[in-house]
Amino acid sequence: MKKQDLLSLTGNMQQLAYARPLMFTDGRAAGVQACEVKNGELFFRVLADRCMDIEEFSYKGQTINFLTKPGLTGRINHDLNDQEGLRSIMGGFLFMCGFENVGDACTTADGKNRPFHGSLRYSMAEHFSSSAVWQDDDYVITVSGEMRESALFSENLTLRREIQTKLGEKSIIIRDEIENQAFKPEAMMLLYHFNFGYPLLSPNTRIIIPSIEVTPRDAISALHAENWHVMDEPKPNEPEYVFIHKLKADKNGNTFVAVINDNMQMGVLIEFNKKYLPNLTQWKSIASGDYVLGLEPTNSTAHGSRDFHEKENSVHMLEPFEKECIEHRITILDGKEKIDNFVEKH
Repeated sequence: MKKQDLLSLTGNMQQLAYARPLMFTDGRAAGVQACEVKNGELFFRVLADRCMDIEEFSYKGQTINFLTKPGLTGRINHDLNDQEGLRSIMGGFLFMCGFENVGDACTTADGKNRPFHGSLRYSMAEHFSSSAVWQDDDYVITVSGEMRESALFSENLTLRREIQTKLGEKSIIIRDEIENQAFKPEAMMLLYHFNFGYPLLSPNTRIIIPSIEVTPRDAISALHAENWHVMDEPKPNEPEYVFIHKLKADKNGNTFVAVINDNMQMGVLIEFNKKYLPNLTQWKSIASGDYVLGLEPTNSTAHGSRDFHEKENSVHMLEPFEKECIEHRITILDGKEKIDNFVEKH
């Protein structure tokens, strides 16, 4: 619908779409700053104090994301090594892992303790802002900010993020620019931890990944490798399964993953490029109370954390003032026709 036609039907555009800053006031989340975005039937919330991670993501009131038992927590000021890392994970639709580590907490060759999945997810955004403006006939909502992982006499990496959506579209785009602003090469391990939960995730859910090869991470995962593409009924105390996927891509490196619930007639498609994210880790937990699917594009692997990659000489590095620009498009597949057309195409 054109701008003039839409404005003739509304008193204020916020009845249809908005970007609204807020602050949590209760429990462990007290003091956390955020921005919630409504785009028609699409809703998501961006956490300024948690690396601009996306906490809630829903469509037509149906939750898409997973939330861990600790729930939303504020900034953690204590050591995140060992089990403390697990106590601080919120899940949400997206949380960032890196830059110093991806995977289990470890001690690296330089004697430094590297926390579980790194500390990037606790970086607080600077220059955090939002806008909702007309661009010709498009009503465009944007949330942006910058995070920094740095230390005296050590690394200086920046992450500039922009999350954008347009009224009438069922998608969001996450654009990240990562730059090494130090004067020596720096490790830049990166993993985008997308998490799906109930009700989108259920035994009626199927997982579509264009895999060339699937490798279980461990012996327990190997026992369940044939069923990586489906979810099972929740099972008390069941261990997690982790699979590493080698992905097909088009001639430009574009690839995707998708999660579809046929009973709900709804799915989520995540599109990205293999240039900077050549690997995909799939985390599948059917444990009762920890029922979650993680789809995780990464420049590392699930075989080990920073110390493992150092031994393999496979730590991803950025040269001084080198930049990498990474984009994800997340699209809602709404209705049987949309789902069938997607499946037929892929």
